[in-house]
Amino acid sequence: MRLTRAIVAAIAATPLLAIAATDASIEERLRALEQRQTQLEQQLAERDARIRELEAKAQPVPAVVAGEAPLAAPPLSQPDAAPVPATAVEEPTLGALDAKAPEETESSWGRYEGGKGIVLARSEDAEVAFSAFTYIRYLNQLALDDTYTDAFGRTKDLDRRNDVQFQKVTLNFKGWLFDPDFRFLFYTWTSNTSQGQSAQVVVAGNLSYHFNDAFSLAGGIGALPSTRTTNYTFPNWLRVDNRTMADEFFRGSYTSGIWAWGKLSDKVGYRAMLGNNLSQLGIDASELDANFNTFSGALWWMPTTGEFGPAQGFGDFEQHEELATLFSAHLTRSREDAQAQPGLDDFENSQIRLSDGTLIFQEDPFGTGTQIRKATYRMAALSAGAKYDGFSLDGEYYWRWVDDFRANGPLPFDDDEMFDHGFQLQGSAMVVPKTLQAYVSGSKIYGEFGEPWDVALGLNWFPMQRRELRLNVQGLYLEDSATGGSSLPYLVGSNGWVFTTDVMLNF
Repeated sequence: MRLTRAIVAAIAATPLLAIAATDASIEERLRALEQRQTQLEQQLAERDARIRELEAKAQPVPAVVAGEAPLAAPPLSQPDAAPVPATAVEEPTLGALDAKAPEETESSWGRYEGGKGIVLARSEDAEVAFSAFTYIRYLNQLALDDTYTDAFGRTKDLDRRNDVQFQKVTLNFKGWLFDPDFRFLFYTWTSNTSQGQSAQVVVAGNLSYHFNDAFSLAGGIGALPSTRTTNYTFPNWLRVDNRTMADEFFRGSYTSGIWAWGKLSDKVGYRAMLGNNLSQLGIDASELDANFNTFSGALWWMPTTGEFGPAQGFGDFEQHEELATLFSAHLTRSREDAQAQPGLDDFENSQIRLSDGTLIFQEDPFGTGTQIRKATYRMAALSAGAKYDGFSLDGEYYWRWVDDFRANGPLPFDDDEMFDHGFQLQGSAMVVPKTLQAYVSGSKIYGEFGEPWDVALGLNWFPMQRRELRLNVQGLYLEDSATGGSSLPYLVGSNGWVFTTDVMLNF
């Protein structure tokens, strides 16, 4: 009986055990499915995060809003801005980078931006950009007369050239640090025609602060705003790196000092500089006098459009659809001495000369035994320019007085004052928009010791339809040039034709 009951109980319990086993298996499977779902959700979340990261990196870097550069180092014109001088260049854009930080900034490097160059680094705290200017030149001076006779009957030989040179090289680093208004420019430039000689390699720069549109202040090495070519414009010239003879004769150059610039209105701007002398290039600080008394200032007005192209340069590459006009006035004064004006044709060393090319501070400049030790230089210039539909016309007139001489003998000047004046004219046309430009330029000096002049005919070809790269071909005729040097296509006393071909890179 007991056995029978046990058998019956076992039979009755069998379905219950089966059901319990089945429930345990289902729960185990559910737990496994839940674990698998959790893993899949984690993987999807990780994938989505990675996608968002990659999308963020792929976003374009916000552009920086560029303002008007102070110098073509401003003064360092900026290369094509932009473009001084810069700074720094033959005429480096000598002012620091005039640019505002973007509202939203992402770190980046290697991006090219017109007017700045290659942006090496950009963040919320700083920006650094690299730019350069250089050219390869073929120079042929064989058509010049091989001798030159000055106003005092002295005959000199000319060392004519026929060569190819990797001419000037200018390297600029510019940007801002901590505050977009606190700017810096560091630059190096060299004239490779005479490497190793005094002032042939220059390492310089400046620091500046932008207070507002009406006032910025800088200190360092800067260009005196004595003429249009020393106020912003370089390297936006028609003739690559060489000025007209008259402009080279009358202008000031680069010196240590402080300067201010800004806009008085949307169409009126100014720049003023206080420095050591007309040119400190090639001059030791110990050779300067103790008077910080060189002043130069410029005021300009752009009445029609309020602009005059990149760096207020020459030519109308932009094909203005509305007439653009520019008027400017320049005034410079400096007390100079023989130490600050060495008797050498050093690169970019602006020297006071007679209109026959004689350096006034050289030993016995007049052949009379008289030596000039000090003199006061005063110069004024007025310029005007217009651009429209690829055509441009620019003119400038110069007046220069040199007096208050300290000399050890009589001087060949009426009332002990030397007065010279002269002008330059430059015109151009874009024969093929953005591609081919033709130009003519010339100048003349009216002086007490000669009336030299020059004229140039040239073509600029832009193979990539951009300002940054061009081929220049030029024929230049000179009549008894009053200026010159190894860094220029012509020499003092040049009489005849000079031919040049340049491949210029400026970015």
